[in-house]
Amino acid sequence: MSDLSILGIPVANPVLVGSGLLTDQERNIRKLIAKGAGAVVTKTIHPSPPMGLDERILRLPVGMLNSTTYSKRSVGHWLEVLRSFAADGLPVIASVHADTPAELGLLAAQVQSTGCRALELGISCLNEESGLPEDTPERVHAYAAEVRARVSVPISVKLAIGEGLEDRVRAAIDAGADAVTISDTISGAAVAPESGELELGGVFGYSGPGIKPLVLAAIWRLRRRGFTLPVMGCGGIASGRDVADYLRVGADVTQVYTALHTDMYATLDRIVDETAQLTAAPMEALQ
Repeated sequence: MSDLSILGIPVANPVLVGSGLLTDQERNIRKLIAKGAGAVVTKTIHPSPPMGLDERILRLPVGMLNSTTYSKRSVGHWLEVLRSFAADGLPVIASVHADTPAELGLLAAQVQSTGCRALELGISCLNEESGLPEDTPERVHAYAAEVRARVSVPISVKLAIGEGLEDRVRAAIDAGADAVTISDTISGAAVAPESGELELGGVFGYSGPGIKPLVLAAIWRLRRRGFTLPVMGCGGIASGRDVADYLRVGADVTQVYTALHTDMYATLDRIVDETAQLTAAPMEALQ
């Protein structure tokens, strides 16, 4: 049994499954854990998710664009599911967001009441109807501080790489965050060759192998500049080698997501096996 843990949750390995469409169902979450995921982050729970958006994914030669936002399942549904996970002692992290810090604090308290052991604040989604507000340190602090005031369970703040990341991480720390998740999707677009118009109708979240070097650099810089809080690294993980790379630059655990859109369970099984083989050796051997 591994002695690894994140957000107070013991995990069997550093391969967690990140938040997204694939973690919007209790059945999938349970099976992902049974197939070897160290933990699973739910699809982001929101008290009033936008209902009129055309939510789609677009596979690119490298990576994926998506126009998805939050779970359309009700808060009541999720509270029941989270109680079930807690009763079974499953390593599940609830991703949560809301339209205001006060609403997020209330939602977080409801989620904690189920016995859920940790939260991830999914406050950096690009795909809201009006677009992501400027993700300032002040905004990050407001959301994280409100949640910290309402719950005692560990929280991670999910942030996107880009300008001002270090200041946003400092704001999360100052507000009482126990960890950060880096990175959320970044802005991306693709042009439809037939029409010349943007695919999916605009600029949305890009994920996959193309962002891995950028996220590695961001985590490496955070560690070089003295940030010591736990980091969940995510972006472009498709193999055990990718997981090892994230661990080498300073991530404590990783989250895999986009790669699982192809042969979800088999892909997870392969990544977990490859990671076990690589991380059995001293970290120096991973270079």
